[in-house]
Amino acid sequence: MALPVATMLPTSDSCAMMPFAPSRSAPFARAVAELLGSPLSPSEEREFDGGEHKMRPLADVQGRTVCVIQSTCGDAQASANDKLCRLLFFVGALKDAGARHVTAVVPYLAYARKDRRTQPRDPVTTRYVAAMFEAAGIDRVVVLDVHNEAAFDNAFRCPTVRLEAAEVFATALAADLGNKSVVVASPDVGGVKRAQRMREILAHRLERDIDFAFVEKRRARGVVSGHAFVGQVEGSEVILYDDMIATGTTILRAAQAARRAGAAHVYVAAPHAAFLPAAMQMFGDDGPDALLVSDSIALAPAFSSYVGTRLRICSVAPLFARTIGDLSRADHAG
Repeated sequence: MALPVATMLPTSDSCAMMPFAPSRSAPFARAVAELLGSPLSPSEEREFDGGEHKMRPLADVQGRTVCVIQSTCGDAQASANDKLCRLLFFVGALKDAGARHVTAVVPYLAYARKDRRTQPRDPVTTRYVAAMFEAAGIDRVVVLDVHNEAAFDNAFRCPTVRLEAAEVFATALAADLGNKSVVVASPDVGGVKRAQRMREILAHRLERDIDFAFVEKRRARGVVSGHAFVGQVEGSEVILYDDMIATGTTILRAAQAARRAGAAHVYVAAPHAAFLPAAMQMFGDDGPDALLVSDSIALAPAFSSYVGTRLRICSVAPLFARTIGDLSRADHAG
């Protein structure tokens, strides 16, 4: 389902952030920059033996406010660690070149799920990533739908902006849902707060009350159990909402539980499509009727054939462009 085209945001050369992006994030970054009315600023990337690399700005950034757009989800071309290093090293180069203020625009933040200790002597990697961002000189971080908002806020000491894709999905779903009975559900207890927020936004968009449900799920040492569906969904359109999908196992279990409970149709919406090969299971006969994801992560090529049928990509580029434009104007006014 196509979303309305966002109005190009007017900027001026004197106050606009200069947008940069490593090549692997360039397609999404170009979409954001186009909406900002400014092309991506030029940069050079070089690869060296042993997996080392460098990236430098080719434009003068002395005294300027800049942003670097880089999603840090690992894929077949580069690991999460590689993408993190490229972002951090480039920010260092920008600071050395005299950039006054650097905003890291990170649609998907790697290691955001490792936000607490689940076993003795476990690392709290979210906090370590935050420390590296600040050590590199990043002045502000913009992210989309982090796994645990409280843990994210506690980890970062620099200013942060947390964006939500729920409004984008609500716009895409509203036309399909019409006057039908709708229930928003969380695929596990841990995501209840996130799904409740989606329910509130969708209810406001549809201008009526929407019920809520959740699926019981327990995880112990990598083994998932629990199958109870808590809530009344008989004859309803069920929207399963989660922050990300990797293997699709949790979503598939939840979709099957919703159908057993009498759901008429099952939709899934998740901002981050971190699809692994096992996620193909979601597109089987017992998978959800429709799956909505954002473009915060480039879609793995193996899943492209599903786009336009059961898979819809709802762009969050307008959301990021609007946010960057607002921050730019606020920085200039300050």
